[in-house]
Amino acid sequence: MVFNSLTFMVFFALVLALHAMPFKWTTKKFNLLIASYLFYAAWNPPFIILLWVSTVVDWYAAQKLVHAEKPLARKVWMLLSVVVNLGMLAYFKYGTFLLENFTALMAGIGVDYQAPAYDIILPVGISFYTFATLSYTLDIYLRRAEPAKNFLDYALFVTFFPHLVAGPIMRPTELVPQFVEPRKASKQMLFFGLGLMTLGLFQKVVLADSFLAPAAEMIYDRGAIPGLVDSWIATLAFSGQIFCDFAGYSTTAIGAAMCLGFAMPDNFRFPYAAIGFSDFWRRWHITLSSWLRDYLYIPLGGNRHGEARTYLALMVTMLLGGLWHGASWAFVVWGGLHGLYLAVERFLRSRFSTYRPGPFALLMFALLTYFLVNITWVFFRADSFGKAWMILNGMFGMNSTAKPILPTVHLVFVSLIILGIVFAHWRMREQTLETAIAKVPAAVLSGVWAVMAFAVVIAQGAGNAFIYFQF
Repeated sequence: MVFNSLTFMVFFALVLALHAMPFKWTTKKFNLLIASYLFYAAWNPPFIILLWVSTVVDWYAAQKLVHAEKPLARKVWMLLSVVVNLGMLAYFKYGTFLLENFTALMAGIGVDYQAPAYDIILPVGISFYTFATLSYTLDIYLRRAEPAKNFLDYALFVTFFPHLVAGPIMRPTELVPQFVEPRKASKQMLFFGLGLMTLGLFQKVVLADSFLAPAAEMIYDRGAIPGLVDSWIATLAFSGQIFCDFAGYSTTAIGAAMCLGFAMPDNFRFPYAAIGFSDFWRRWHITLSSWLRDYLYIPLGGNRHGEARTYLALMVTMLLGGLWHGASWAFVVWGGLHGLYLAVERFLRSRFSTYRPGPFALLMFALLTYFLVNITWVFFRADSFGKAWMILNGMFGMNSTAKPILPTVHLVFVSLIILGIVFAHWRMREQTLETAIAKVPAAVLSGVWAVMAFAVVIAQGAGNAFIYFQF
């Protein structure tokens, strides 16, 4: 079940109706838990078993961590949680990748190894909910949080349908306390939540799927050699598509939770207005970057053990962050480029710590950041290194035999939409969506809302899955 489907609209209306009934709070939470399992089961019912395993193991391990007195016992229970969660992730997401690379390695040393068939379906959202459950046991192991008071609250934290399959990646300290006392959306929360859902669906259905995806697909999914303009327009189209797709999901998820009376953290803060890459990762997929910082970068040493250790921790974190996105060396390269960018930025900041750029310099740095981010998107989008190099050659004017591919209408629409996105991000760079909306007259706001809703309806999408579902 996807947010951009009629099925979800009916499902969500029923969930809202049940949540508004005068039931006891425990009954309402149980209804939300059942609804969340139904939401997930719409993809592949047997994969609910994985959710149960992850939920039960981490609940049990956390309880044992609290009562264990010996350090060794605490480490054993923590290790159980890590092995089960990362083991499931490794098997379902990276099994084929590891087997293919092992086969290639054997062939490289002259061993003719025939790998067995490994036809495993990737459970949707497994990368997200394993990180969420891991944060629960890790925080308790590090004594940064207390365990949930009852199993129902914890199970609902894991499975709560708005964030279950593509985030935001929730921490137990952010969501579990919200299940303790009865919560019901106020009239203002309900309207704002529905408005966020409309905005998110507009980003996904209208901008990402209808206007931006076709241009990217015509270049990245076909064999023709693209020239300078086609390569850049297709890459810019994908930069807009992945933002509108993923930010659209996060916005819809936050809005759906708000309609039920719950708050979830922002996952995007106008990332294409970032000035530098540390700023970019404070704005892009915020819940993932903070998870990697707290549970990987800092445990690896962070910036506490000298420059060499800091750069190593930074690079390892971003390489693994790239691999988290997909079982492919292209994703590792994507993460590695971001790690390199961050390392170079950190080096330059340390050498020019007294430099204070003016407004024009800040604008140039922002454009440079966006330019380099688009270079990384090539590896994220291309289905092979060969395709990535062909696109990069086109972006730098090296495909001399290339002929025009994209129709003028795509060139115009993509250019206007990307300019609009970047301009909007720059204007909104220092403020939140809530504060910006508060300044808009009610009549104008209602008109914009109506136009977005109408555009979503007439787009008549096929219920295309969100890009991040594959991760």
